[in-house]
Amino acid sequence: MDRITDLEVRDIRFPTSLDRDGSDAMNPDPDYSAAYVILRTDRPDGLQGHGLTFTIGRGTEIVVAAVMALRPLVVGQPLAAFTGSPGAFWKHLTGDSQLRWLGPEKGVIHLATAAVVNALWDLWAKIERKPLWKLLSGLSPAQIVELVDWRYLSDAMTPSEAQEMLDRLVSTRSARESEIIASGYPAYTTSAGWLGYSDDKIRRLCREALADGWTAFKVMVGADLEDDRRRCSIVRAEIGPDLPLMIDANQRWDVAQAIEWVQALAPCDPLWIEEPTSPDDILGHAAIARALAPFGIGVATGEHCQNRVVFKQLLQAEAISFCQIGPAARGEVRRARLPPRRRSGPLRVCPARVDLRLHLRHRVARGTDDRVRGPPARALRRPMRDPARPLPGPDGPRNQHHDEARIARGSRLSLGRSLEKTPREETLAPHTPPCASAS
Repeated sequence: MDRITDLEVRDIRFPTSLDRDGSDAMNPDPDYSAAYVILRTDRPDGLQGHGLTFTIGRGTEIVVAAVMALRPLVVGQPLAAFTGSPGAFWKHLTGDSQLRWLGPEKGVIHLATAAVVNALWDLWAKIERKPLWKLLSGLSPAQIVELVDWRYLSDAMTPSEAQEMLDRLVSTRSARESEIIASGYPAYTTSAGWLGYSDDKIRRLCREALADGWTAFKVMVGADLEDDRRRCSIVRAEIGPDLPLMIDANQRWDVAQAIEWVQALAPCDPLWIEEPTSPDDILGHAAIARALAPFGIGVATGEHCQNRVVFKQLLQAEAISFCQIGPAARGEVRRARLPPRRRSGPLRVCPARVDLRLHLRHRVARGTDDRVRGPPARALRRPMRDPARPLPGPDGPRNQHHDEARIARGSRLSLGRSLEKTPREETLAPHTPPCASAS
């Protein structure tokens, strides 16, 4: 029986702050980083599982320490303990009677759990010789339902109701898979929209993105209203009146301020405002959503959503129109499992993981017109072994006169987040040292 024999975790950081890549109203100088987990087994083929949880520099060493705290729960386990029942293994990791006190299912311990479980999914996909989305899409409705920890959720949906919903869609899965393979999936880019970029750089990057095939764009906002008006106007002028433009405040505002600020940006016709206020303020999101509905602007959130309970309440309160699942930031692969229900209006599901976008399309989506647009991180594509890329049209890359840009996902194995060469500690950004030790 194959067993996990070792868990290694590395603190990997890239100096993205030097060029203000990733800069936003709350995080002006991020160094995109990761606690990067490598799982080894006693399999003769030497396959490894690679997983990460996303950080932005200082503090990554704290997540690394949390991963090491989880290590005794993983090393020595038979691989079948995960592949036979991923949901039960999740509960094994999150239910430790002492480590649970550090969450539960939120904060640093949740970030650490994400890296470990993402590595397990990566390893399973490699063993099956499938890309992760294909592995997920091949699970039966009953297996999908098993992935979910239903504690705290049954007032909104029961396991039997979820399985009935998935069972109804089984007959159309093959058609959706054919469409995915042929056409890819809709995507947006944030590469032109970081807050620290000059106006000339924004214009240049918009033009380059259009030439590359991108036809939906996101801009960071929230530091200065007049600056936001100018920057959003520049992007709107570059991409034209018809392409989607999204804005992201990264939790900068109070509720009333968010409403006033976004209404002032309404002439730029944003599709959504992302993270307008605290990710924990469910009623605040609902108030913002009601105030912006007459302007045709939706509310999006999820990147910093703590866990399934907060998502449940956001949906119950009809506080969001776009549900953004970030398995490399707050949770892991199993977060994107089931379609929402009991809403008076449509909900668009926008995972930040390419494989989850494809899996949700294959499993539950009825169309791509209002579903997922998600950003492959331009600044970190080069180190990745198999990054997502725009899918060219029949006459070359799409531009503003073509259909919506789509992300391509090939047949490469696993999650596509393995680094081409896994750097060691010498890759730490020198201006972002680990936090000083307590004296």
